[in-house]
Amino acid sequence: MKPASFDYYRPDTVDEALQLLDEAEDEGKILAGGQSLVPIMNMRLATPQCIIDVNGLNGLDTIRYESGLMKIGALSRQRCLEQNNLVKEKVPLIAEAAPFIGHTQTRNRGTIGGSLVHADPSAEIPLSLLVLDAQAVIRSCDEERTVPVSDFFVTYLTTDIMPNEMLTEIQIPTEGIPQGYAFVEFSRRHGDFALVDAACLIDTDEQRRITSVRLALGGVDAIPVLSEDATELLVGEKLSSRLLEEVGRAVQAEVDPDEDLHASREYRRHLAGVFAKRAVRLAYQRAIQGGGTG
Repeated sequence: MKPASFDYYRPDTVDEALQLLDEAEDEGKILAGGQSLVPIMNMRLATPQCIIDVNGLNGLDTIRYESGLMKIGALSRQRCLEQNNLVKEKVPLIAEAAPFIGHTQTRNRGTIGGSLVHADPSAEIPLSLLVLDAQAVIRSCDEERTVPVSDFFVTYLTTDIMPNEMLTEIQIPTEGIPQGYAFVEFSRRHGDFALVDAACLIDTDEQRRITSVRLALGGVDAIPVLSEDATELLVGEKLSSRLLEEVGRAVQAEVDPDEDLHASREYRRHLAGVFAKRAVRLAYQRAIQGGGTG
């Protein structure tokens, strides 16, 4: 099937792109990597009248570090996240998650901004940015605003971004970022959408007690979920087999997955417990080793 007819624009500046979005009202869509939008249009699940191709815009694909923030332009390709040395140094969780995204061809075109705005609840980038406490920089013709990723997701494939707005940058605070990190997921085949994925950040003290933890899971609700119960169980404790089992049970009780063609509700809940434990174990190992590869 082919998409419905549409008007195509390729602006030269961000301001021009925003003006086109404003004029299109609810009928405009941004085209970046196209890995989500194009298939949806081909199946006619979306029929925008105006496509605004932002691939020619300068400055939206830069990756830099400024004043304690990793600043990643929304047009940065997922393959760059996987390979960029600054990303590996400052936010290695992102570099670890990126290879799970589709296949190399997918990552060559797909962008960090496109993945975040598409907001698939099992996608690797939204989950990683949630656990990293990142912020989304959003622009319209009239203003620029910054939204915590924890407030960005509304429901399945729906975010806080308005039809006349465009995501321009992701900012990740790195001051005091935990040493221990982990990203794990389960899919039927490599490159398939994850049934369940988990991302974790952990810091420990000299006695190997956990001082901070952020555990997030994808594929278990309409949006990625931060586990508050896991935090309550883990902070102040040394990780043990018994404690890890408690975390798995707590996560299983906390999540509310849907049933679909790929997995039952019960199976997704089971996977949530299993992969929560794997993420916590690996992040803890790296934390007590000083952030090594474990």
